[in-house]
Amino acid sequence: MSAPASTPVPAPSRPPVIPLVSTPRVSGDDELAEGDAAFARGDMTQARAIYAAARASAPTSAGALVGLARVQIASAGVPLDYASAKGNREIVRACAQLSSVVKTAPSFGPAYVELGRGRLLLGDAPAALAALTLGARLLPSEPEAHSQLGVALLATGQSAKAVAELARAVELDPDSSARHGNLGTALFMVGRTKEALAEYEVRVGMDATDAKAHSDLGTALLATVDLERASSELRRAVELEPGRATFHSNLGYALQQAGRFDAAIDEYREALRLDAGLVSAWVNLATVLARDPKRRAEARGALEHARSIAPEDPRVKANLEELDAMTPHSAR
Repeated sequence: MSAPASTPVPAPSRPPVIPLVSTPRVSGDDELAEGDAAFARGDMTQARAIYAAARASAPTSAGALVGLARVQIASAGVPLDYASAKGNREIVRACAQLSSVVKTAPSFGPAYVELGRGRLLLGDAPAALAALTLGARLLPSEPEAHSQLGVALLATGQSAKAVAELARAVELDPDSSARHGNLGTALFMVGRTKEALAEYEVRVGMDATDAKAHSDLGTALLATVDLERASSELRRAVELEPGRATFHSNLGYALQQAGRFDAAIDEYREALRLDAGLVSAWVNLATVLARDPKRRAEARGALEHARSIAPEDPRVKANLEELDAMTPHSAR
């Protein structure tokens, strides 16, 4: 009987909240434009100060209020993933402020874009979709509005429309490597792997030092069973960002599929050293170990550890059942 099946590197199970690639200006006012520029370069302290000064001189300024809310969301310290900030008080307060802005300035597009982003982080996809639909309508030439709308559409199961919005963002901002990567991710999520590869190739070509670009390309190549190229891209991701556990785990999977089991084990162990909670790495480590009857107890230990982290994960249950089937009861 063969060893338990490894669990594949999946397409993302939920849409990411695509970070700001370019920052829609909150106002045509030169002072607020300076705040936007500070925000775009990541200087939240200066951005907040500029927006606060603008609000002090004009308390009802929609631009100043949106700028302050934007900084508050960006400074909350949460991953930019869908539903990563459920209940986060800072983002809840920012969304409340933005909701007030859209009521008093219903034609101010940036408020809807920021409100939509905040609600995506809170996991409220329908409310995010409503806000971002209006934002994209009010800012039809703003690529960021279309990007965030695409994420909201993915989160609500409207994949075809999501791809169209992210493609529109690329049309409006073709020189952005991140836009191509975002479209590639959406295409990959809906199973359009060949088209996703094309976008990922563009992204890598535009920014060869972007570790995530190489990782995304390598993961998509795994879906085409091009193991040599996949391994090369995933190894490059590890070289560029060796501290990312998922990069090591994905490289391990590529090596495992290529029959390089010892090298795969090394990558899985490094992934788990970096992140002991990475369930897929525990599962795939177990599948490699289980190939050797003498190491099946070690494989079981890896799966039991995975079960302690994610007791309802079907991958863990299935692999434990397969391991039970090949292991005499007295040896368990």
